[in-house]
Amino acid sequence: MARYPNISDHGLIGDLQTAALVATDGTLDWFCCPRFDSPSVFASLLDADGGGYYQIAPDRDDYVSRQLYLPDSAILVTRFMTPDGVGEVHDFMPVIEGPATGRHRLVRNIKVVRGTMRFAVAIQPRFDYGRKPHTLELSEDGAVFRSEGLALTLHAIAPEGLSLQDEAANLERVGDGLRWTRTLRAGQIGGVVLESDGGAPRRVSPEEAQRLADDTARFWRGWLHRSTYRGRWREMVNRSAMTLKLMTYQPTGALVAAPTTGLPEQAGGERNWDYRYTWIRDGSFSIYALLGLGYVEEAAAFGVWLRDRAAEYTGEGRPLKIMYRVDGSSDLVEETLDHFEGWRGSRPVRIGNGAADQLQLDIYGEAMDAISLADARGVLAGYQGWQDLTRIIDWLCDHWDQPDEGIWETRGGQRNFTYGRFQTWVALDRAIKLAQERSRPANLAQWTAVRDRVYDQIFDRGWNPKIGAFTQHYDTEVLDSSLLLMPLQGFIAPRDPMWLSTLEAMDRELVSDSLVYRYNPSASPDGLAGDEGTFSLCTFWYVDALARAGRLEEARLVFEKMHTYANHLGLYSEEISSTGEQLGNFPQAFSHLSLIGAAINLDYQLDHGRPPASGR
Repeated sequence: MARYPNISDHGLIGDLQTAALVATDGTLDWFCCPRFDSPSVFASLLDADGGGYYQIAPDRDDYVSRQLYLPDSAILVTRFMTPDGVGEVHDFMPVIEGPATGRHRLVRNIKVVRGTMRFAVAIQPRFDYGRKPHTLELSEDGAVFRSEGLALTLHAIAPEGLSLQDEAANLERVGDGLRWTRTLRAGQIGGVVLESDGGAPRRVSPEEAQRLADDTARFWRGWLHRSTYRGRWREMVNRSAMTLKLMTYQPTGALVAAPTTGLPEQAGGERNWDYRYTWIRDGSFSIYALLGLGYVEEAAAFGVWLRDRAAEYTGEGRPLKIMYRVDGSSDLVEETLDHFEGWRGSRPVRIGNGAADQLQLDIYGEAMDAISLADARGVLAGYQGWQDLTRIIDWLCDHWDQPDEGIWETRGGQRNFTYGRFQTWVALDRAIKLAQERSRPANLAQWTAVRDRVYDQIFDRGWNPKIGAFTQHYDTEVLDSSLLLMPLQGFIAPRDPMWLSTLEAMDRELVSDSLVYRYNPSASPDGLAGDEGTFSLCTFWYVDALARAGRLEEARLVFEKMHTYANHLGLYSEEISSTGEQLGNFPQAFSHLSLIGAAINLDYQLDHGRPPASGR
């Protein structure tokens, strides 16, 4: 087992309430239970010695492994090839479509397809990020790992009536974990079901395990069949769509930014954050991606979640926090796991997120743009929902002209970020249009006046004539790729000379062989040490900006190049290093939703030669 595999050497499985990562060597090294933002049970990805792991692999070192998903599904297959045979581990979690539950199943089904293979199974859980002890209870049919507040039952997959000796299995206790070996011949099936709140261990027949797999595959194929995307990049778009679905908490419709915490933006650095929460920004952008694929139900579910957050505003303080837990609660106190060494020594390992209380004015624009898009697809705000929205827009009219922390959640102090002002314009623009088109009551005179003031201020202070570009904030010459959204969201014409000049400046300063940096942290100190990689989200935004600026073939080449940076399963983390290695939490919702948006827009422009009439 590799001490720390590459971040990209993983596949994702999940049941729509939590998720797990499985490395190419068969190690399940990240799993939180019972939901995305719960404490970890397996976390060797962040601490090889104390994090806990669950590996199934050949009981030998001379094997080659490959991973793939079963077509159109979230069932992950890890294939092992040895001189004596070929075996597979099929990893999946049966989907939970109902309310939140503490019962979750990790199915790891072993199959030998050629020759013979002796598998070794090692399970070493470490509850609550390795902070809570546990007991181990063994029985003929499995075991129970029991810790305070959580128990995991291990059910063996094997025919009824066979003993461990009959199965040629050798089970032994290793510390407070287990290891056993079993030899299988071609055509034989074995494996393990690990279940939270699973009661007493029982024997799971191979036929039952296969039914669980068939039901899971049927769900994912049926869900994917609902997609309306028929463009050029169907395989990449479908995988991205399923990845977003895997990161959606079904009971509330909330999308987590990533299922992991602590994976670094620079190996050995301190830019290590907890992304297992729902950002207003990320979720709002997901509505565009979901609606673009025809998933109106999923977009509406997040719209309800967003509406509920808006309804919590009582007139005191800020209307919205920038992020929440998947259930809508907002307790995200940041703490450091000092006992974890971090992925390849990348400390600190943080849980919770101290940025939750930052002022980021852009979230109001992203939210209103999402609401406007949903409205255009028939997902309308009700009476009370509109009242809540008007209170938020009224608050924004009174508070827009102040420094904030910006989209990238920098910790270097508040600034007059141009992106925040631009998104304020988006919020007011969409609110005004909704009020007019739906004949809703609103303070249109004030909204319009403020919208126009914001617009004028951006051109007056956000444009820097010295460098011929819109800049990150009003007091700098630093560029920021978040402004690539300006033409996409209709703030400026995509071929306006001022925008073309800005795009050319970004070409020079932020683009490295088609990959795009968010900004230059050495030129614009953000309160953190070290550098970071290029930001995949921004590269996909760059694709769209190029296409709208008339550089269509260049846009297509950049998009195709980005496919070469995906991992072996088509998954993306947050960033890409100078060597092409994936960095940051994995997989990253931002990367996949922006891939979908870029594919939809680029398809349209390649077919029609101009952007959609809506400006999106």
